[in-house]
Amino acid sequence: MEVDPLGAQEKVIEIAGTLGLSVIVAVAHEVSVGESGISTYLGSAPIVECLEKYKPDVIITSRIADAALFLGPMIYELGWNWDDLKHLAKGTLASHLLECGCQLTGGYFMHPGDKHRDLSFSNLLDLSLPYVEVSFDGEVYVAKAEGSGGILNFSTCAQQLLYEIGDPSAYVTPDVVLNIQDVTFQSISNSKVLCTGATPSAVPVPCKLLQLVPKDCGWKAWGEISYGGYECVKRATAAEFLVRSWMEEVYPGVGDCIVSYIIGLDSLKARSIDRSSSVTTNEDVRLRMDGLFELKEQAIQLTNEFTALYTNGPAGGGGISTGHKKEIVLQKELIGRDHVYWRTWVRRSEVMNSTNQAFSLKKNSVKTFTLPKSNLPENEHSPAPSGQRIPLYDAAHSRTGDKGNDLNFSIIPHFPPDIERLKLVITPPWVKGVVSNLLNTSSFPSSGDLNKRDKWIDEHVKVEIYEVKGIHSLNVVVRNILDGGVNCSRRIDRHGKTISDVILRQEIVLPP
Repeated sequence: MEVDPLGAQEKVIEIAGTLGLSVIVAVAHEVSVGESGISTYLGSAPIVECLEKYKPDVIITSRIADAALFLGPMIYELGWNWDDLKHLAKGTLASHLLECGCQLTGGYFMHPGDKHRDLSFSNLLDLSLPYVEVSFDGEVYVAKAEGSGGILNFSTCAQQLLYEIGDPSAYVTPDVVLNIQDVTFQSISNSKVLCTGATPSAVPVPCKLLQLVPKDCGWKAWGEISYGGYECVKRATAAEFLVRSWMEEVYPGVGDCIVSYIIGLDSLKARSIDRSSSVTTNEDVRLRMDGLFELKEQAIQLTNEFTALYTNGPAGGGGISTGHKKEIVLQKELIGRDHVYWRTWVRRSEVMNSTNQAFSLKKNSVKTFTLPKSNLPENEHSPAPSGQRIPLYDAAHSRTGDKGNDLNFSIIPHFPPDIERLKLVITPPWVKGVVSNLLNTSSFPSSGDLNKRDKWIDEHVKVEIYEVKGIHSLNVVVRNILDGGVNCSRRIDRHGKTISDVILRQEIVLPP
């Protein structure tokens, strides 16, 4: 499905007219010079151009970098020049912190059982979207509404800072290449944080922009079935064996196209690399099998064979669901910025008097409630214990992101000096050992399957570990681990969001 900024503009105009609103709606849209469907991540320039030319109420764009949504208005309002790279770097830091909304103010941070993040449920009822205060000289404060729920502190800022950035010395955006290695945060109050240390990278402006090109990825098919009660895992395992065998009878060799997992047992591969870890008893599981095939007929065959479990499979299976669809992957390419063009235009809505409506907000229509304050004290952490097995949860927190087929996760110690000891544990071999289960194609792989997997990891998976000294943290990038990326992955968690807890549940021994 292609982006349609003109269609979106028309819809906004239509809605505004029916509401009796007069609005100016500007559009900035990439001009394609090649095949359709290709889109480029634009920077702030189209937004700034619209603001300067039209003074609009609404701006609609084609594909654009997240940070540009915030940086563009900063450049316009503060009068920064495009060669003010130090200002652009500080503005991009602020923009990156804002781009995931409430993830900066406690959303996606609360974690029951983790004493460092165990906010009450009700604390998330009234999260404030973050906002930023930026001065002309680039002083940056992020903040949330006074008295709102959630939490804004060093930890939430650190998680968002490292989210999907890759190399922290060269985080590439269309407007500036950012160096965040020395960024740090200082809480001014429980709702305001000072952000310092962002600078342009050694090569401050990218000569090429990221472009996404749609490519045929084959045919996806999937099936699910539930089993409960006595030996439900074994019955799910038998069902997997049968479907794989039936597929091989019709299309020999197609088994390598299929990934299976048991929801309630290992669908997220959240197992410890400690071989002594025991598997808990399961009373309710759901088998899921995903295939990515070259032919549509192969995809349909998987759905047919899966449905046959109702008559030819183990006892007590129910709730079957199947499906198939054409799969398109967005392939990353780089294009010289001089070869990217956009066009801007504007329309104003016409007020339709016959449908004008007056709106008022009555005082008694606003529900108010008192929110509990966060019970997490800041900067009152002690060193993690040494010389004994502890879950990584006890020493650090983390968030995971994805960039195509690559995984990006942070390791942020609760006690900042612990980073020196964590660096001795979080090594490329350790990381590969933890994430290797993600490449298992079955819940119970054979020794041959494991050998094949490990050989593939050695040849294709690369681990990069970066230290971010300003916040005493690590940023870890794992290349080629996400089954092709979100557009074609056969996993239940296509983005790899849950992998942060796979990492944190691992037991480690910190040196003295």
